[in-house]
Amino acid sequence: MAKHLFTSESVSEGHPDKIADQISDAVLDAILEQDPKARVACETYVKTGMVLVGGEITTSAWVDIEEITRNTVREIGYVHSDMGFDANSCAVLSAIGKQSRTLTRALTVPIRWNRAPATRG
Repeated sequence: MAKHLFTSESVSEGHPDKIADQISDAVLDAILEQDPKARVACETYVKTGMVLVGGEITTSAWVDIEEITRNTVREIGYVHSDMGFDANSCAVLSAIGKQSRTLTRALTVPIRWNRAPATRG
């Protein structure tokens, strides 16, 4: 009998991973609101006093990454430096670029399904 090890991570509300996910989701939502066909690969890293939002995005939308980030952190409740994190004074860095042409082309080509009939006798 084969043995398998199963692991998972669960973090509580206010954990940097949850904050990062909420920021990435807010960026995605803001972009899709303006451009439903946008292609968004957005990741966020949160460390005491700093947020880095990065990834590759293809869109016609314009969103204010810093404002979205600060508003999201503020809504979570981090509004004073005594809390260890402050939406109003944390550094917000943006490292977002366009998706590579190769990836954009690959995602734009229609998928053709080959469903040949079964030929077993």
